[in-house]
Amino acid sequence: MTLPIDVEAVRGATLVAEPFPYVMVPGFVKAEAIEAIERDFPAVTHAGSFPLPTLAYGPAFQSFMDAIRGPEFTKAVADKFGIDLSHRPTMVTVRGQSSARDGQIHTDSVTKLVTVLIYMNGKWESPKGRLRLLRSGTDLGDVVAEVPPDEGTLVVFRNQPNAWHGFEPFEGPRKVIQLNWVTSARVVWWEQTRHKVSAFFKKGSGPRM
Repeated sequence: MTLPIDVEAVRGATLVAEPFPYVMVPGFVKAEAIEAIERDFPAVTHAGSFPLPTLAYGPAFQSFMDAIRGPEFTKAVADKFGIDLSHRPTMVTVRGQSSARDGQIHTDSVTKLVTVLIYMNGKWESPKGRLRLLRSGTDLGDVVAEVPPDEGTLVVFRNQPNAWHGFEPFEGPRKVIQLNWVTSARVVWWEQTRHKVSAFFKKGSGPRM
């Protein structure tokens, strides 16, 4: 089966080691796959992260999710970062909207070993909403690298105490898929439960997306 993602590009990408290990790959989602993935993308109309099991989507998006959780991509990331991910569970969340409260500088939970972000936004024109990998947790201007959330762009980083990141607040549509390899299945259960509760209050009591 032909994958909708460019695993070879990940294998060939340069690993930047400092101040924390990361890889950036424009065009990670293959151009010929984007139209179908966009058509089948979940209709996320509220700000916040929504666990994949709570969302409705079509077959092309399902194939995309299968690919990023599959053995080829997993091995490419594991080899690149020098970490065994073969028996680590994964968790996927999807964002479709950004609010003015999003983008604050943070590091990810210690239970997340590796973070993958895939952007699906066409050509991003705004100077805001661009992920910044940072040298510190106090200065959004102390930038290591800036990731435009253009369609098909991938960034992967090893989660560690200094893996600071954030972006200038942006209000409006901003599609991003987050995949994490985590320490245990209990983490997946807890994170999905937490996100479900949070998503419920963000959406109010409306129908499930």
